[in-house]
Amino acid sequence: MKMKVMPPNVAIVMAILLLFLLSNMNVVVGIRFVIDREDCFAHHVQYEGDTVHASFVVISTADASWQLTQEGVDLVVKGPSGDQVRDFRDKISEKFDFVARTRGPYRFCFTNKSPYREKIDFDVHSNHFSTFDQHAQNEHFTPLIEQIIKLEEALFNIQYEQHWLEAQTERQAIVNNAMSSRAIHKALLESAALIGASTLQVYLLRRLFERKLGL
Repeated sequence: MKMKVMPPNVAIVMAILLLFLLSNMNVVVGIRFVIDREDCFAHHVQYEGDTVHASFVVISTADASWQLTQEGVDLVVKGPSGDQVRDFRDKISEKFDFVARTRGPYRFCFTNKSPYREKIDFDVHSNHFSTFDQHAQNEHFTPLIEQIIKLEEALFNIQYEQHWLEAQTERQAIVNNAMSSRAIHKALLESAALIGASTLQVYLLRRLFERKLGL
């Protein structure tokens, strides 16, 4: 079977495009913040029809790591014209996406109904897939560029998933530590109560024998 050899000029252009896209690929970095009552963030979508990916995890209570609330937070997402895009209530964690109908700033507003300040990990990014004119490019270039862009998006989504899992794992570790601390405190209190009850029993028995011997 004869293999097709890529022309040298196509290989050079492919290498240049790949380096350019990888060098310009954004790294998924979440925003970690402490919320008291309400906080909003804006994410600018450059193109109509872009897919916006977002996620958040309530990591822990900021006031004390062993105080964990299960009430969650509210999140309302609004578009550039003020229309409501998404609405989540009493969520400890959530991961979602939507297609931007218009370009412009999208607002993500969190509301904390817990009496404690909450530490939240929040991540948002948008994907844009461009198409290229067949007539303006060499017949080898268009599918090549499309595949490179798809690869970039796939790598970006892997980073996005990893960040989400890391935040979830961190919260679970805090929950486990808090449960362990509570279990230890409960065991100490039960032991103290048992020792106290045993001491009282010994004291009552001694008084009982002393009275009998006195009679």
